Amino acid sequence: MAIQSYSASDAPAFNPPATLDNTYRRITLRLLPFLMALWVLSWIDRVNIGFAKLQMLADLKFSETVYGIGAGIFFIGYFICEVPSNLLLEYIGARKTIARITFLWGICCVAMMFVTTPASFYVLRFFLGVFEAGFYPGVILFLTYWYPSERRAKVFGLFMSASALAGVIGGPLAGGILNGMNGVNGWAGWQWVFLLEGIPSILAGVVTLIYLTDRPSKANWLTPEQRSLVEADLARDAAAQGPREHRILASLKDVRVWQCIAIFFCIVTANSALTFFGPSVVRDAGFTDPLTVGWIMSAAYLCGGAGMILNGRDSDRTGEVRLHCGVAAFVGAAAIAVTGLLVSSAPILAMIALAVGIVGTMSAIPVFWQIPGRFLAGSAAAAGIALINSVANLAGFGAPAVMGYLREHTGSVSIGLWIVAAVEALSLALILAFVPPATPELEQRAASRAAHEPA
Repeated sequence: MAIQSYSASDAPAFNPPATLDNTYRRITLRLLPFLMALWVLSWIDRVNIGFAKLQMLADLKFSETVYGIGAGIFFIGYFICEVPSNLLLEYIGARKTIARITFLWGICCVAMMFVTTPASFYVLRFFLGVFEAGFYPGVILFLTYWYPSERRAKVFGLFMSASALAGVIGGPLAGGILNGMNGVNGWAGWQWVFLLEGIPSILAGVVTLIYLTDRPSKANWLTPEQRSLVEADLARDAAAQGPREHRILASLKDVRVWQCIAIFFCIVTANSALTFFGPSVVRDAGFTDPLTVGWIMSAAYLCGGAGMILNGRDSDRTGEVRLHCGVAAFVGAAAIAVTGLLVSSAPILAMIALAVGIVGTMSAIPVFWQIPGRFLAGSAAAAGIALINSVANLAGFGAPAVMGYLREHTGSVSIGLWIVAAVEALSLALILAFVPPATPELEQRAASRAAHEPA
């Protein structure tokens, strides 16, 4: 059964007035910088283990397999708690849910500095996943409360590009802490990484309670006219989308949700491998200084962020989703395979291929999230989006575990990279098989919206 998108044939022609565009710009300026800052903190606290590893494994006598399991076990906790967390967001609102998530993951990140055994490493990484569960799909759901479908890919791209910004900031920051703080107060550099990168998240959780607004109807920073414009525009979009599933249990049994899970699983396999083993790939290529590793990863993620924004913008402009997601993922897969081929023989070319792999993989992600919104709404969207993200992110456990095992037993990352590349390449075939082209109505609305340079 292919994923279907619906449209109302009798929906009125969409021609957004300048006042509506100005309102969305105001919403974007209010919400996106703050949400992006939270995502930067989330991403840094999730993946700083990849840089801490450069010292931590030797200090604690952990094997590559122990590291791979610990890095990936985060996603087991994530899987267990993500759907309940998103349903809680639908019930109590984004402000309280996101504040709780941010505060608790910050506490857990700081606690990582006290790890001494594999067991404590596994437990804290598991609970980091439990506490962070729901943030990413929760924000995706939250943004659907504020933006109609033809504006979302660009907004999703802007939000998700914060993970690239986190890579740009987090690499040099972690490398500098590892080098500069090692031995201060008797603590290793990797312990300082967890402490200094966890405290800002704790503070941000408190700020979230004050700053965030749940829905347009509650936004006292918009005028009554602006609130009415946005609510009418969202109602217009809901009518144009046609009938969508609202029931929670029905959405969880919907074959289209599981098709989305299969597609996103392939993309997440690559994304998690690049996230947790990217620094190790750079070191295996001969760049051993932690700060140098950080700067190389920073440059790659800077390119990845640009790819996410540009690909999302073009998808919104054309109304096309399938190829913008599938081709980007396939390019990422090909580049990852080339990285595995060149990492030990041509380090500069391998680093270029690694950067292209990051760009392709990251550029596919924001466009992908347009697909579930074509057939889910309301509480079903809360449950369905969370289910897609949580189940697909089990690849985030499997990929690092396999990469760690293979690296330990073969002495190279190449075989692991080739397996990851093959899995990601499958996403294009799955998209072509299950996701239909955009309807004429969706393309018409996208073209009309593109002419007005919206927020």
